[in-house]
Amino acid sequence: MATREAVENCISRCENAVHSAREQFMGGIREENFGYFDFTAPLKELEDAYNELCKLAISANSQQRERLHRMRLQIQQLQNQMILQEHEPLM
Repeated sequence: MATREAVENCISRCENAVHSAREQFMGGIREENFGYFDFTAPLKELEDAYNELCKLAISANSQQRERLHRMRLQIQQLQNQMILQEHEPLM
């Protein structure tokens, strides 16, 4: 069973990754770099956070899994937004 502290630490790291990636994403959009943005580093950070969540969810109880699942959805949503923006055609 995952400890409460382990879940809290994981959620905190994931929130930091989401916050950092969102800032870079919004900064890239504001710069309007001819429709191309390189989000490789923030996407990698989000993927690492996602993988950590998945590993921890295996040993979590049902309440912990629910919290981890909600965080996983936030990460996936941001990843999708960044990927779609990154591959948007030049205008």
